[in-house]
Order: sequence, then structure tokens, then C-alpha cells
Amino acid sequence: MIANRFLEGQTALVTGASRGIGAATARALAEAGCAQVLLHYGGYREGAEAVAREVEALGAGAELWQADLTTMDGISELCGRARAQGRIDILVNNAGSLVRRAPLLESSAELYDQVFNLNVKSVWLLTQAAAAGMIERGAGVVVNLSSIGARNGGGMGAALYVAAKSAISGLTRALAKELAAKGVRVNALSPGTVDNDFHAKFSTPELLESVARATPLGRLATNEEMASVILFLCSPGASNVHGQTIEVNGGAFMI
Repeated sequence: MIANRFLEGQTALVTGASRGIGAATARALAEAGCAQVLLHYGGYREGAEAVAREVEALGAGAELWQADLTTMDGISELCGRARAQGRIDILVNNAGSLVRRAPLLESSAELYDQVFNLNVKSVWLLTQAAAAGMIERGAGVVVNLSSIGARNGGGMGAALYVAAKSAISGLTRALAKELAAKGVRVNALSPGTVDNDFHAKFSTPELLESVARATPLGRLATNEEMASVILFLCSPGASNVHGQTIEVNGGAFMI
């Protein structure tokens, strides 16, 4: 349990909160005292409902927001809800996916749009929607999700995802420069290989075993380890941290 409920009374929006890093982050924010955690999900409602129950058991209110962020209609819908909410103190732009692995010659303009809508355009427009209130209040936190792939090129067939996550790292720095003096902190987390549904879907057990062996720590990361760093970035302890992309990968980036 987190002894210091340093986020007491705040409202957080976590995208992609039905499983994985997003679900762990939602639980951590509730445990740290958030009064309300808004849980965005794409299609996995059962998971989002389960996370909502856990968040409520930790003493926070929970609300489910569904939207398909691979489409402009879905992005617009979620941004509209964020603006109507009126107050979002913390925004965690966690939703993201490869969509599917595709080498260059098997890719398409449609896949490009899906990957960049989900991983970049939704981040830009949702941050725009939430930041207006943060600027007015002179306080707010935005945490984006990048990837180790933005630094090492990722795996085969992941070029579009890698490009999108590289954009997130640059966008994080640019927005931090723009918003720091207005009281809004913008940072990013860059996970390595996490033992979760994302890699169960897009990687083989053999690949994950080889990654774990090659990682200096000797194992894959957990969702909770990622959430703990996100929570730090949301905390008063990170008050002087702006525009950073924090690499959390068990030393994998060193190899």
C-alpha cells in the first residue's frame, strides 16, 4: 500500500486502461489518493469493468469511457468527453499497439493511419483537450508512453510502431518546453519488454525467453514496475522533471 496519498482529490484519465500497464497505472493512481479515475478502453469492456471494481475498492470513483482510437471518430469522441469533463489533473496517454506486425512490403496506408492515429494523433489531440483546463488552473501532469523500440528500432515488422513511439518522445520534449512555465509537466515512460498481453499477442514465447536471457536483470518487466514509474512522474517528487523519456527496461538498452 502507498502510505502517502499524495494525489488526494485529483482526477486522472488513463487511456488503454482495461489491461496491462494501463490497468496497473489506474490501480496505482487510486491507491495514491485520486478521487476519480477515468478508464478509457477500446474493445475489452470486461477488463475495464474489472479494473473499475478494483479502483473503487481502493476508494476512488471510476468511470468507463469507450472509444476506438485507431479512428478519427473515436479520437474526437474521447476528446469531446475530456473537454466536457471539465477537470482532468492527470492524463496518462497509455493506449497504443502495433495493430499487426507488417514488413515494409506488406504494409499499407490504412495500417499507417491506424498505428499513427492510435499511438500519436490521439496523444496530441487528447493532450490538447485536457491541457486547456490544466493551463487555466496552473497545474497538471501528462505522461506519455513511448517504447524502447524508439531507441533500438524494435522487432521485425514493427517499423510503423517504432516510428510512432519515436514521435512520442519528440512530442513529449516539445510539449514540455511549451507547457512547463504554465504549470503543466509533460514526461514519458519508455518500457522495455513487459510480461503482459501486448507481448503475448505480438511475440512468441521463444522470443520472450531470449529477451529475458539477454536482459541484464535476467527477466521481463512487470506492469506494476511500469506503473510505479508513471506514478512517480505524477508525484510532487517529480516537480522538477520536464520533457524526459524515462527508460525502464532492466538494463536491456545497454546491450
